[in-house]
Amino acid sequence: MTVPAPRSGPASPRLVHIAAQASVSEATVSRVLNGKPGVAGTTRQRVLAALDVLGYERPVRLRRRSAGLIGLVTPELTNPIFPAFAQVIEQVLAGHGYTPVLCTQLPGGATEDELVEQLVERGVGGIVFLSGLHADLSADPARYAALAARGVPFVLINGFNEAISAPFVSPDDHAAMRMAVGHLAELGHERIGLALGPRRYVPSRRKHEGFVDALAAVLGRPREEAEPAVRHTLFSVEGGQVAAGALLDQGCTGIVCGSDMMALGVVRAARGRGLDVPGDVSVVGFDDSQLIAFTDPPMTTVRQPVQAMATAAVGALLEEIGGSPVQRTEYVFQPELVVRGSTAQVRG
Repeated sequence: MTVPAPRSGPASPRLVHIAAQASVSEATVSRVLNGKPGVAGTTRQRVLAALDVLGYERPVRLRRRSAGLIGLVTPELTNPIFPAFAQVIEQVLAGHGYTPVLCTQLPGGATEDELVEQLVERGVGGIVFLSGLHADLSADPARYAALAARGVPFVLINGFNEAISAPFVSPDDHAAMRMAVGHLAELGHERIGLALGPRRYVPSRRKHEGFVDALAAVLGRPREEAEPAVRHTLFSVEGGQVAAGALLDQGCTGIVCGSDMMALGVVRAARGRGLDVPGDVSVVGFDDSQLIAFTDPPMTTVRQPVQAMATAAVGALLEEIGGSPVQRTEYVFQPELVVRGSTAQVRG
């Protein structure tokens, strides 16, 4: 058997290296590389992944033909939650033989409508929208009806809009706020605030509603008292810093955030005032994006179930492409509270 040549470096790989990487036997690696039957699909994928990780070209016979193009329209990629979604979506699509086409909306760049037009012109089989205009209640939802009329299947992640007839995939924002507020209340915090992005976005509105409901349920706080504890700014570090300034002025000892990036801004604002996190102020993020566990302090956050949501979104889209209509409704996924070092017992 001839093992594929490496992309770089002088040495050829040995079966033992590939087998160790894939956690299979050398005989199994040999069967996969030679296109022999008798290997389960999941095992075959592990061997191919091992080749990729070790940096070796796949044999020509094992290179898969694309089943078609699928568009993925995302916001900017500076917030690490968006590349996290994109990576899982691309992996799942590739596992089904499809080639993903990533389209990123940048300030001053192509608009969502322009990107969609380019994708349709290239004959994509479907489109995944991640936190797009469907989540913006000030945007016209008619663009999605027009897309459906052109026969292009699509699925939307984060930002349910009842005016759009399509499968939606979302985290349970109300549950997320109950978890965050409940955690801070258990630590003795009573003055709790919420830092959020703009009001026009569905996730912001849902978190706002969930936060107010949670304060009422957990702390018995009337709605009119809870509303001033919510600050809408931008979904960014700078936005979190601005919101934190107002909330700290109100005497908040615990601050829940609409994103991990905003939570980093809250930490920055607290330290700018000489306050310790979590000694003086406890901070809870949202997303559990990559590297957030390694911040100083490690961030307590509400984990968005990226893997499950992305897999479900691709599954719904492929069902549509395959001619099996999926129910035009919202599929809601449960988040998870991840407790780390940015929250602590309130000081007496």
